[in-house]
Amino acid sequence: MTNHHIALIPGDGIGTEVLPPARRVLEAVAARHGIGLTFTEYDWSCERHLREGAMMPEDGLDRLRDKDAILLGAVGHPAVPDHVSLWGLLIPIRRGFRQYVNLRPIRVFEGLDSPLRSAAAGEVDFVVVRENVEGEYSEIGGRINRGFPEEMALQEAVFTRAGVTRVLDYAFALADRRGGHLTSATKSNGIVHTLPFWDELVAERGAEHPRVTWDQEHIDALAAKFVLDPARFDVVVASNLFGDILSDLAAAVAGAIGIAPAANLNPERDFPSMFEPVHGSAPDIAGRGTANPMGAIWSAAMMLDHLGHADAAAAVTDALASVLAKTDVRTPDLGGTATTAVFTDKVLELL
Repeated sequence: MTNHHIALIPGDGIGTEVLPPARRVLEAVAARHGIGLTFTEYDWSCERHLREGAMMPEDGLDRLRDKDAILLGAVGHPAVPDHVSLWGLLIPIRRGFRQYVNLRPIRVFEGLDSPLRSAAAGEVDFVVVRENVEGEYSEIGGRINRGFPEEMALQEAVFTRAGVTRVLDYAFALADRRGGHLTSATKSNGIVHTLPFWDELVAERGAEHPRVTWDQEHIDALAAKFVLDPARFDVVVASNLFGDILSDLAAAVAGAIGIAPAANLNPERDFPSMFEPVHGSAPDIAGRGTANPMGAIWSAAMMLDHLGHADAAAAVTDALASVLAKTDVRTPDLGGTATTAVFTDKVLELL
């Protein structure tokens, strides 16, 4: 039996409600497939920040370093500014563990209609590969003359050859394993230094992957095409900011942000990777027991696949697909009345 040690960070709001269902599903599929799982839970959250002044302890990364993977619920609280919670927990983990690939699969499921008439089940199935540790979300910059008429804020975008090349190579290799086509998001007609550099590296890496056809789209036109013709895409690769925006748009195309998973990958496996649903902590519905656990469960399936258990991962995603295709069990965000527990029980039944 293969054994894996998993760090659980429920976080805030509905994160604490969707992670237990993901764990239940993991335990069920692991028992069936002969996978050993050990869990260690951490209370790192905005609630901890309000109590102790920090999202996680100073040695937080050291506590996670020996784990095989990290499963996160959600982070955010009305009393803690979003930049404080993000830069106090998620970004240190992503950067400290070189999780430079953010992977977000997009799929229109049978039984869950997309808001787009043109997005049909079985036809829309693509992946957004987002550069996850540099780009537009750098720490370089600052503010001066606060409170005066000449107050100024400066934020630098940082694109390195090493950072862009490694995420492009990952995206091209993924396209090679999938439908053989890659689309690069750019804005090199208006952003005159970083994005032409990005385009040059796309062309350079594309030449090293001759079995993959590729094109590039300016981000504004690409956003429109996500809505007008989402079935045309296979793998979409983008910088940190562009990928962040496109992947949430794509989740909405798939029907609901609550179903969307994400992986923060260190492809070399020198450090643990982190898996999390795309949705936030949703304080407006926290505590009601109606949060959709699908994003967290799908993220757990991605974790299983990353750990080398593709069959177990497919069993979980198949069960999720069956809930949507064969039953009327839906949480309120999907137009139903099922509670988190009822949805989870149905997944376990079909698993």
